Amino acid sequence: MWLKSEQVTDAAISAYREALLRACPNHIVIDDLFDDVKLDEVIQVLQQPHDWETQKHTYSALYVDSTQWEKSSKAQQFVSRDIWKPAASAANSTGSDIVSTNITQDFLSFLRGAEFMLVLSRIFDVPLTDMNVSKPGINTNYFRLNAADFVRQHADDSPGREVCLLLYLNREWQENAGGELVFKGREKGKNEEPIRIVPSFNRCVLFDPSSEGSEHWVEKLNSEYANDYRYNVTSWYWSE
Repeated sequence: MWLKSEQVTDAAISAYREALLRACPNHIVIDDLFDDVKLDEVIQVLQQPHDWETQKHTYSALYVDSTQWEKSSKAQQFVSRDIWKPAASAANSTGSDIVSTNITQDFLSFLRGAEFMLVLSRIFDVPLTDMNVSKPGINTNYFRLNAADFVRQHADDSPGREVCLLLYLNREWQENAGGELVFKGREKGKNEEPIRIVPSFNRCVLFDPSSEGSEHWVEKLNSEYANDYRYNVTSWYWSE
């Protein structure tokens, strides 16, 4: 069981729904949604140096190679980070590596499974399905950023995309380390500042990518944390 049962009761779902509709952008932050022990097992795997591959996007073309990246202007470059790709080192994997990888894959499968998608459907009051998604697996994965990486302002509002999930996997994250998620939307009663969310361990952010103010970015990690990584899961969900 990946979910903490007390976090997904009918009363909890109702409260999430109400908070979602009040916020601008429509988003909620849920701490301790998942089982801490299991997430720790996931983190142990992710902290291994292998199985990571550099991923870079420009505003005009996603998944660019190094040559395209170097030719693009700084204004065009909006994502530089690592994506988890365990198949890259599968040939050299040991038995224990395979078991560990299964744990991390199991969690990704859970996030795209019927049980969890039903929870999201109830919170957002929309039926979510992978029926018309050609490759659902590529829409849920682990990412990491270091001090040299960045995610600049962008929107996730692809046609039919109803829910975006961000789950942070950073034990004892220091608030002065940087790496906050920042929504362009303004928070009422707090000098109308953009909404900043610290990437604390087992913190789940859910938001409607088509809602007002949902454009977002990630603050860069501070230079004194150059040897650290900011880990998260990103997952996107579609309606019928």
